[in-house]
Amino acid sequence: MGQRVLVVDDDPTISDVVCRYLRRAGFDVSMAGDGVAALATVAREAPDLVVLDLMLPGIDGLEVCRRLRTRPDGVPIVMLTALGEEADRVLGLRLGADDYVTKPFSPRELVLRVQSVLRRAGADSAPSGAPLVDGDLAVDEARRVARLRDAELTLTVREFDLLAFLMRHPGQAFRRDDLLERVWGWNFGDQSTVTVHVRRLREKVEDDPAAPRRIVTVWGVGYRYEPAG
Repeated sequence: MGQRVLVVDDDPTISDVVCRYLRRAGFDVSMAGDGVAALATVAREAPDLVVLDLMLPGIDGLEVCRRLRTRPDGVPIVMLTALGEEADRVLGLRLGADDYVTKPFSPRELVLRVQSVLRRAGADSAPSGAPLVDGDLAVDEARRVARLRDAELTLTVREFDLLAFLMRHPGQAFRRDDLLERVWGWNFGDQSTVTVHVRRLREKVEDDPAAPRRIVTVWGVGYRYEPAG
């Protein structure tokens, strides 16, 4: 069987279509129709990725996302959101979702997003080479471990990839659309995704996220990584 994907949606039509496309792409797929069932399935099956609708009965998708982010395995999450749920989408990204697809969506696009997130998570291959080190911050891309002052950081797939990319290019300014393409692998999409991930990273690697010293804003351009040394 292929990698395991859990699809969480209370609309059986959407679930059925998404599951059929994912199975065609070689994934081992299971379904849950509400938040309680989703959390129980994750605990029981430990999927490689969760496709999570935000609008769920009982425990909503945002709360499911929040609870999944307390798990040590850091399971990747791709959110499904309606077109008018921008505030919830941004909140979902801030809670740690790795990607999102807006309804109505193409099932093929969703499959590509799932494959992209899993690829970035190191499911297909892991980079080699020496860890990236900047003072008390170290990122080991091969093991996908980041440590600050010897304490391991809890990073989502995209947060890890963004941090590693910026550290590999110290002193170089990147526009948000550049980062979207080079880290996320998209040549389209909502650039606010980058802004949200930068904000989350600053909360984890900066002494004062409101006055960042490592991941700095280049006004009118985007962001730049400044080595601590």
